[in-house]
Amino acid sequence: MREVINISLPSPMAKTVKIAVKNGSYSSTSEFFRHLLRDWQEGKLLNELNESRAEIAASKGKILRSLKDLR
Repeated sequence: MREVINISLPSPMAKTVKIAVKNGSYSSTSEFFRHLLRDWQEGKLLNELNESRAEIAASKGKILRSLKDLR
């Protein structure tokens, strides 16, 4: 199911989006923003992964010996 979200952009930003679509970089304005959101989500996940790796490297991670340790 899709949901419509309306946003307001300053003219220079709106022009940037329109040019990207017109040049064929994106098939639509919606695709531009979906791509932007996917990149943001991926970056957030990568940051969380890097934080977890740093905790493990600093010996702050919890060693799980069984599924019961997840509780």
